[in-house]
Amino acid sequence: MKRLSFYFTLVPVFGFFPAWWRLYRHQGSAQEQAISRLAMTLAFLWLSGYILFGTAANHGELGSLPVLIGGSLWTTTYFLTCFGLMVRLSQGKSLWLPGIGQISDRLP
Repeated sequence: MKRLSFYFTLVPVFGFFPAWWRLYRHQGSAQEQAISRLAMTLAFLWLSGYILFGTAANHGELGSLPVLIGGSLWTTTYFLTCFGLMVRLSQGKSLWLPGIGQISDRLP
């Protein structure tokens, strides 16, 4: 049952909400808290990049097509990272990501 909640937490975009709720309510084990922080960090990084790419496409001088392609790659990378974390979860491997894991570990 716990694994199923981990999968819901790692769902791109929508997994933010169960992760936020778990952290807000201070529920779950240390592992659940760590996975929730990682999911929220990934979601915030994706959202900030998505907003930046969208703004650059509307107001940039480089032309909108290359920026829109960059935004698509950014979103695809986010989805594939979440999928890769789900695969690692099913294999019982660590879900720690270099760089991003360090950022999420600093969150309260």
